[in-house]
Amino acid sequence: MLADDTRKFIDTLVKGNKVMLFMKGNPTFPQCGFSAAVVEVLKKHGATFHHFNVLQDQAVREGIKEYGDWPTIPQLYVDGELVGGCDIVREMDANGELAQLLSPRS
Repeated sequence: MLADDTRKFIDTLVKGNKVMLFMKGNPTFPQCGFSAAVVEVLKKHGATFHHFNVLQDQAVREGIKEYGDWPTIPQLYVDGELVGGCDIVREMDANGELAQLLSPRS
């Protein structure tokens, strides 16, 4: 079960950043291929994004799976909503949905 303090911490990150990526490693040195792939897609779009390295905090690593009801990492959130993991991000990139989602709203 997700502890209240961990839920609040994750919630603050998700709601406090337009684009939030929970990943293994960091954008400069991703520590799994799926995380690296999502970082590359975001960079391709020129997206400004924040990240959290789940390898540094076991509570967040497990808690994010429950928080988003998504079993794998990485997890991408945009405007406080879960977009998905690597496969979803790649699919949305290919069909143009991701560019639309990441574009600034006027």
